[in-house]
Amino acid sequence: MKAAIFDPYLDTLGGGERYVLTFARVLKTHGWDVDVQWHDPSILQKIDERLNIGLDGIKVVENVHTGTGYDLIFWLSDGSIPALWSKKNILHFQTPFLRVGGGSLLNRLKLKKISKVVCNSRFTKENIDKEFGTSSEILYPPVDVPKIKPLEKENIILYVGRFSKLQQEKRQDVLIDAFKQLCDGGLEGWKLVMIGGSNIGGEEFMRMLREKARGYLIEILENQPFAKVTELYGKAKIFWSAAGFGVDENIQPQKVEHFGISTVEAMAAGCVPIVVNKGGYKEVVENGVDGFLWNDVGELKSITLHLIKEERRREEIAKNAERKSKEFSQERFEQEVLQHVV
Repeated sequence: MKAAIFDPYLDTLGGGERYVLTFARVLKTHGWDVDVQWHDPSILQKIDERLNIGLDGIKVVENVHTGTGYDLIFWLSDGSIPALWSKKNILHFQTPFLRVGGGSLLNRLKLKKISKVVCNSRFTKENIDKEFGTSSEILYPPVDVPKIKPLEKENIILYVGRFSKLQQEKRQDVLIDAFKQLCDGGLEGWKLVMIGGSNIGGEEFMRMLREKARGYLIEILENQPFAKVTELYGKAKIFWSAAGFGVDENIQPQKVEHFGISTVEAMAAGCVPIVVNKGGYKEVVENGVDGFLWNDVGELKSITLHLIKEERRREEIAKNAERKSKEFSQERFEQEVLQHVV
């Protein structure tokens, strides 16, 4: 059996690429020959160094020719519908596209050749089904839960995510401002650590963030290996995210977090998530049980201070978060992938 994988965003080296290439790895593990379309053959090595997926035996090719000669093609959409011609075609959406002409006659014709439409969250599904007139299925992203464990905890608030403003509004600037306000209000002995990739569209944004953080216990780390990220997950007590803050998710759903892989990774390490009450985060975090959802910066700060002062409460939530993270394991993902490709 032969499969082709297409992801137009491979060089962003983010959570979406973990999803797509874990799908490829599952196929390879179960005896498929797998080709990935990209112009640079070294891309898989770069991804494996950053994300530690395990991609031995998967080939990079210049063009998969929309599926001709393949038994299966798995195609990540950029908002368009490709014309695919393999025996089985799975179209995957990670972004909740709206107002892209999804219901056009041409798209309806192309969708007739699509075997399944798969989305990464219920939030994405609701928007995609409305835009394209589909009845998509949800395949939640894989998280390598066993590799991410709690370590001896330190007074660290952690952010993990891409440093760019290309699509989503990650809003690291909001987190820096919130931490500075906590420090100015008397918080001592705590550090904010921000870690993520800046390969695509991040250079100018990084300069702004570093300048904003100057003079405070804020550490900004770029393009670190997965081992460094997991170490920080293990040591951190609290995980912050402001992705999508200030965005109306009904008007611009693509600008909020569509799922939140880094949030689940943090939870696996016993790091309590405090994340924006938008998008896919609402599917990951049960407010007050295994983490917290915030609506404004004042709420973000008050929840944080409560957890800092109430260590026993933080530990209770952390244990619940660890348990919740197992619902998004790679083992669950593998089982569901195999069901999709039958």
